[in-house]
Amino acid sequence: MKPHKQIKDWGLGLTTPLIIAGPCSAESPEQIEKICLEMKAENAVPQLFRAGIWKPRTRPGSFEGIGEEGLKWMEIVRHHLNIPITVEVGNAAHAELALKHGVDVVWIGARTTVNPFAVQEIAEALRGSDVPVMVKNPMNPDLDLWIGALERMHAVGLDKLAAIHRGFSDAYDKRFRNKPNWSMPIHLKRVWTGMEVINDPSHIVGKRDGILDISQRAMNFGLDGLMIETHHDPDNAWSDAKQQVTPKALREILNSIDFKEPLENMKPDERLEDLRRAVDHLDDQLLDVLQERFAVIDQIGEHKRQHHLTVFQSGRWKDVMESRTQKGVKKNLSEKFMKELLYSIHEESVKRQEKQLREADAVKKA
Repeated sequence: MKPHKQIKDWGLGLTTPLIIAGPCSAESPEQIEKICLEMKAENAVPQLFRAGIWKPRTRPGSFEGIGEEGLKWMEIVRHHLNIPITVEVGNAAHAELALKHGVDVVWIGARTTVNPFAVQEIAEALRGSDVPVMVKNPMNPDLDLWIGALERMHAVGLDKLAAIHRGFSDAYDKRFRNKPNWSMPIHLKRVWTGMEVINDPSHIVGKRDGILDISQRAMNFGLDGLMIETHHDPDNAWSDAKQQVTPKALREILNSIDFKEPLENMKPDERLEDLRRAVDHLDDQLLDVLQERFAVIDQIGEHKRQHHLTVFQSGRWKDVMESRTQKGVKKNLSEKFMKELLYSIHEESVKRQEKQLREADAVKKA
């Protein structure tokens, strides 16, 4: 995948770290006003106010949002806080209504990102506007699908873009509502230079406890902001009550976070440069070792070909996986990392041996 070019207009045009806060769902004008007044009283006014107008629910019968009427209530936010507003759009009709009511920023939710047809229809509805768009990661950890949704926005002339990391569905890890995968937003920022990535700890954790921890981890990884669901009376919220915090709690969370200074904004000191050079040297050595290893693998492959042996030997592979993983764990490397590393090396080894066989067969047929 080719890296995207640096474009100065990437991002939402707001200062970073960007703080987005507001209720999961807009419920009434009174609710919006109470949240705004408490945010102001607690000195917890975000840079961008969020509220769900249309709510894509997993099962029918749940509260699915107040609809267009709620867009009118967003003027209350502008009156009390004088900040821009953002809402989720799930289809072209939503996008058109958001533009009609002057919504400042729109976002595309995880359930919509998985559907390229829906994303394209939203992009077409937004064509010709200059509205900033944020795109949440899809439910499954598919980086191309995430990038593809952003590319569809860019293709219709929308350049003020940002991504939102809200975690991924995982049926087995019950610690999270949506398991974070920190390598995904980091990789996105690497392949699309200048792209801002906001973290959504509310949807990752799924409950109030843990929002601070995930928020801090997001900042440690160099993400560009936070979207935290905030309600004046979270326990009685109409949707996602467990993961919303009060404006007071929002202020406490933000005051507790150690916001990191991006390395891009400063020149690394001599100590950091020395350590980086050491890593570069070790990487060179690692690549040399891998080159030598695969040279031996090629010899093994040739031996197998000459003696009519199969490429894959399950017993040998099992022994290698178990012994190497145990050695790695003893050297303070995680079991997960060791298995992923060994699988990658083994896959490359099999491909090289298969290539040798194909080339040998081609020579015979010639």
